[in-house]
Parts: sequence; C-alpha cells; structure tokens
Amino acid sequence: MDKPFYPSSDENKAPILAAIAPRLGTARRLLEIGSGTGQHAVHFAAALPHLIWQCSDVPEQLAGIGLWVTEARRANLPPPIALDVDGTWPDGPFDAVFSANTAHILSLAQVARMFAGVGRLLPPGGLFLLYGPFCRGGRHQSESNVAFDAWLRRRDPASGVRDLDDLERFAASAGLGLAEDIAMPVNNRTLVWQRRRKGDLPQ
Repeated sequence: MDKPFYPSSDENKAPILAAIAPRLGTARRLLEIGSGTGQHAVHFAAALPHLIWQCSDVPEQLAGIGLWVTEARRANLPPPIALDVDGTWPDGPFDAVFSANTAHILSLAQVARMFAGVGRLLPPGGLFLLYGPFCRGGRHQSESNVAFDAWLRRRDPASGVRDLDDLERFAASAGLGLAEDIAMPVNNRTLVWQRRRKGDLPQ
C-alpha cells in the first residue's frame, strides 16, 4: 500500500501551522479529528515537539495514516486511533483538539455531535482549532466557496460549507465560545473555540 497523498494538504500545511502553533504553546496533548492522510500530523508534530499529536479517523483511514506515522518515527506522534463522531470517543486526556476540512464533509447533525464530543473532552480553557471554508448568515466569502458548496451538495446533500451561525449554536451547547476567527489563504478560516471556564459569561 502506498502512502495516501493530497496535494491540498501539502499546500496548506504551512499556513495552518503558522495559525495554530502560537496558540498551542502550553498544550501538551492534542487530538486531531479526521486526520485524513496523516500529512498534516507529521508536519505539525515535527514543528511542535512539546506536543503529543494524536491522529484519529474512521477505521478505513487508519492504515494510510499509519504509513505516514510509522515513517515519521516521532515520539510525539503515536499510532492513529479510530474515532467516528457518531460512535465512541477516546477518554483523553486532551487539552486541545484540531480538525481540518471535516465540517463540510460531515452532516450538520454530525457537526453538532463533533462539537458536543469536543466539549466533553476539553478542560476549561482548552482550545478547539477548526480549519476550513465557512459562511455567515448564508453568505459565502467568495464565488469559489459558492461553487464548492454546490459541488458538495450535489455529491452528498447532507454535506456543505457550514454556517458560523450554526457552529456558534452548537458550540454554546457544548460549553465553547469563539475566541478567534483567523482569515486563511484560498478563502478558508481557522476558528479558535475555547472551552469556557467557570464564571465565564455565556457567549
């Protein structure tokens, strides 16, 4: 079996790392939801040696991720684990969660379950870093995102570019608040959600 490879993952790994690295300086154990090929994990783990980067994905993806992880031979990059947002979640502990290009693939109900699961995992103050294309109030950031959303929905009517209004509602139910909204190349964003601490005002 050859290692899986996505050109887009190779192209966006540097800007994503630039966005997330300053926000993970005190984190020690991170869960990645939907690791895909494993390309991001290998790149990020090498750049963040203080951080244990735990890959996860649905079972059929684990073999490909495992090839990247095994080749990397990094002490902070353990073997990938199975995680389906509709099924059993790992116990942790994790003090940060990262996910890239998953929200538009999952159904809206699954996105809600992802936020609920992250809310259960994170300690107060923990971060959920979510990368991808998003819209607000049904308005897309670009014509390319309009076309991408239409393509996704033709392929699978349950998928689609997600609206920040929906995500903020799911986050609030999970005890998370939007701390930062970072513009990224190619009309993407990195959304930084934080688990509320006791005494924080609802957002």
